[in-house]
Amino acid sequence: MRQAADADFRTRLQDLLPKLVLAPSFAATLLFVYGFIIFTVVLSFTGSKMLPLYTFVGFENYRKLWALEHWHTALINIAIFASCYIVICTAVGLMLAIFLDQKIRGEGVLRPIYLYPMALSFIVTGTAWKWFLDPGIGLEKTMHLWGWESFSFTWIKDSNMAIYTIVIAAVWQTSGFVMAMFLAGLRGIDNEILKAAQIDGATSFQLYRRIVIPLLRPAFLSAFVILSHLAIKSYDLVIALTGGGPGRATELPATFMYSYTFTRNQMGIGASSAVMMLMAIAAIMIPYLYSELKEKA
Repeated sequence: MRQAADADFRTRLQDLLPKLVLAPSFAATLLFVYGFIIFTVVLSFTGSKMLPLYTFVGFENYRKLWALEHWHTALINIAIFASCYIVICTAVGLMLAIFLDQKIRGEGVLRPIYLYPMALSFIVTGTAWKWFLDPGIGLEKTMHLWGWESFSFTWIKDSNMAIYTIVIAAVWQTSGFVMAMFLAGLRGIDNEILKAAQIDGATSFQLYRRIVIPLLRPAFLSAFVILSHLAIKSYDLVIALTGGGPGRATELPATFMYSYTFTRNQMGIGASSAVMMLMAIAAIMIPYLYSELKEKA
């Protein structure tokens, strides 16, 4: 009887141990992620300025937010940045994946080289590209030293072109990660399907257009969701590269939220902008999760 009781106790302990180990992380996630999300939503309906106030003002902060030209500028910039970033990064990642899928020599060396930028923080990436694009010390200065005196590349100082420098840096950072996603998808395609198409006389272009790319639909969807999420919450890359300037040329919702919350002491408006960003991410994530769960069911 005693041996049976000891065995039952050990079984219960083995079942309980993983829960005890995960409990602190689970509690911290509830508090510091979901707890602060709820706190931000509450603040967006209050008259908070420098410090949190719990005077309920309804949707007044949202009305003020959408009346601000500053907010409209941030929305236009995020539309330009996100569309260019997602399209270019997806295209570059797909081309790199197709290139590596040809079983070329040196794939083991090229793959980590392409993935390396993702190991860097956006602060490091932004700082490096700021130096590289600065006309006084970067690419333009180097070209002048090499004798091309007429060469000019001042996008980072141009209010009309500065947003595209953010796109360049972001694509450089994450295109290798997208390549890895597409490469995994390519390696998962049944070779028998490709061989059958080749026997039927399909060219390489037809093979990719009619068979390979349609089969990569899950990878395309995952890439879109991840890149959209990164674009919406972009803050550190913008701050390190352009600081939101020149003027407000590279102001995004994330930098708008920070400036109104901590610089302009308009915590209620800053919280409402954060809620709008959360809603945008939810509008992307919820359909994606629903489609994934529906397919598994």
